[in-house]
Amino acid sequence: MAFIGQSIRRFEDRRFLTGQGRFVADLPEEGALHMAVLRSPHAHARVLSIDSSAAGAFTLTAADLAAAGIGDLPCPAQIGVPIARAERPVLAGDRVRHVGQPVAFVFAETPEEARDAAERIIVGYEPLPANADPHAAFAAPLLHDNAPENRAFIWTKGDLAAVEEGFSTAAHITRLAIANQRITCAPIETRAAIARPDGTLIVNGQAVHGMRRQIAAVLGVDEATLHLIVPDVGGGFGVKNVPFPEHIGLLHAARVLGRPTRWLAEQSDDFAASAHGRGMHSQAALALDGEGRFLALRVEALAELGAYTSPHGPSCPTNSAGTAFGGGYAIPAIHARVQGVYTNTAPIEAYRGAGKPEANHITEMLIEAAAREHGFDPSALRARNLIDAHPHTTAMNMTIADGQFPQNLAAAEALADRDGFAARRAASEAAGKLRGLGLACFMETARGAFGEWARVRLNAQGRVELALGTHSNGQGHETSFCQIAADHLGLPLDAFDYVQGDTSKLAKGNGHGGARSLHQGGRAMVEAMDALLALARPLAAKLLQAEGVRFAAGHFHAPSGASVALASLGPLETEGEHDSALCTFPHGVQIAEVEIDPETGETSLTRYIACDDYGRLVNPMLTIGQVQGGLAQGIGQALLERIAYDADAQLMSATFMDYTMPRAQDLPDIEVHLQPGSHASVNPLGVKGAGQAGCIAAPQVVMAAMLDALAPRGVTWIDMPAQPEIVWRALQRSRQPSSP
Repeated sequence: MAFIGQSIRRFEDRRFLTGQGRFVADLPEEGALHMAVLRSPHAHARVLSIDSSAAGAFTLTAADLAAAGIGDLPCPAQIGVPIARAERPVLAGDRVRHVGQPVAFVFAETPEEARDAAERIIVGYEPLPANADPHAAFAAPLLHDNAPENRAFIWTKGDLAAVEEGFSTAAHITRLAIANQRITCAPIETRAAIARPDGTLIVNGQAVHGMRRQIAAVLGVDEATLHLIVPDVGGGFGVKNVPFPEHIGLLHAARVLGRPTRWLAEQSDDFAASAHGRGMHSQAALALDGEGRFLALRVEALAELGAYTSPHGPSCPTNSAGTAFGGGYAIPAIHARVQGVYTNTAPIEAYRGAGKPEANHITEMLIEAAAREHGFDPSALRARNLIDAHPHTTAMNMTIADGQFPQNLAAAEALADRDGFAARRAASEAAGKLRGLGLACFMETARGAFGEWARVRLNAQGRVELALGTHSNGQGHETSFCQIAADHLGLPLDAFDYVQGDTSKLAKGNGHGGARSLHQGGRAMVEAMDALLALARPLAAKLLQAEGVRFAAGHFHAPSGASVALASLGPLETEGEHDSALCTFPHGVQIAEVEIDPETGETSLTRYIACDDYGRLVNPMLTIGQVQGGLAQGIGQALLERIAYDADAQLMSATFMDYTMPRAQDLPDIEVHLQPGSHASVNPLGVKGAGQAGCIAAPQVVMAAMLDALAPRGVTWIDMPAQPEIVWRALQRSRQPSSP
């Protein structure tokens, strides 16, 4: 039986559903002190004094860390242009620069005692003018001396001359101001960690080797002295890919006190002081000829970085977005110019998709607007411009080796029942509602970090340990990687043990991020398994006393018909490693229908269809689950979610009372139709990333449906999130008579 392609239920679910999952907060730690964090109530202020004499507990301040030689959290991002880096301090020294920034760490026997002690610390602040508006950043008070006008970088990519030529000859030009609002990852498990005096950190992370490297740099120690362990993780979405100030405080205090320390973030801690995603504000334009063929795309963007440069913050709106501008369309000329700006807000970090959602949203919203402005059918306009031959090198120098862009569009159209939409719209109108249908495409450039490592170990009992440098935080790797190994080695599914997230058991690895695990990790594991078979082959030949033995179905076979089982040849151990920088290109077409109550602005998403190509499918059920999860997050961004600061840079969306997440009632049955995809040619499994696709696709699909519903009432544009009040106000403005 072939296991690849089978919808096998996740092995992990048994322990999760029976309460046997082990997350950081579940783990006992004898004698551990609990840490509380004193955070700044100010968005911008000088720190004049810190008096912890009344705390009655062990306290760390910036002065203590400086005396111990502890540095700032590094930003290793390289984007091809200079960055005026403002690396994140572990604790605020002479200034705080955003609400929630850590000012002191306090340790006590219980969480309650630690919080009480933190409240007894007296900090003298001198408030300074603060700014949360990226558009006002260049004229706002300076946050960092090395970043004049609060500008971190100016990044460009593409052929500006070719773009200008395209615009000069265009019959039609569409221009839009497009905001991709700041949002938060909000994983179900908040950040948490346990530190031990020996340098062990148990943390809910996604990339243990990268985290260890950065933590070692901050502490000024050798990486080998640190041991990072990741138990079960309740969602990551990017925010758990990097170290945070709290991790440093835990490790340093454990070392100083000779006792373990632990910390579990409150939800408000994560909202205010972990990291946010997106935050890209663009002026974009699309040039078309008279028949609707795309000639050029131009993007001028401001990218929010927050108060400090988080490790991946500068890369998301530049290198990552730069691979995806133009999506799956044959646009001959593209140019993007992105400026990174500092504001008095929490840092920006990678969030599911990390730049690719922003780039796809810009492209698709321009196409949608161009169709309406210049009299094209939105679907036909897309069809006219989709890439239809491979390999295709985009204007941003990405070579797409395989794909089926027109076929996905045709499949989505067939499922949408567009012929019946007029009747559905009429029924909604009869009920006093507005109905809209939106269609849009997406293309992801999935890779993450270059290269990956894996180890395969066959023991004397015939069991196989699969150790991978990638990391699962809910995707089902314990199942899907075992399916791959079972087929490759001809062994039963229950013959495998899966190892991840422990620097003492993994020589190296780049963790999760960028929908890279199957593409990068799967390739490394196949190479390790091939090496294992190559190592076992001469042993089998010797036992069979034969040459030319072949391997099939878990056995080596001699020409005589005799065979020996691979499982009997252990112990054997091999590694696989590669440095591939090649991307896969998951892509698809998705359709949404919405119904809007014009009296309240409330929107109901009535149908959602995805027709997507993810290459060869290892486990279709898990693929669908990943896509549906990403779609829920993308739908949440389109309709509900926004991190909001007021004019004084105070956080207004600090809890779930003020930050709206999609609930079951906000979502229809999401139909995911996995197309018989074009297998990826850049890895031996033929797989493409699926973990980020939904987040990349959904915002523009939902917003296209919103605009289709609102257009008859004169509303031509609305920014995300399309919350009821925003929709209602747009409708009210459209009712007002225009000035003479």
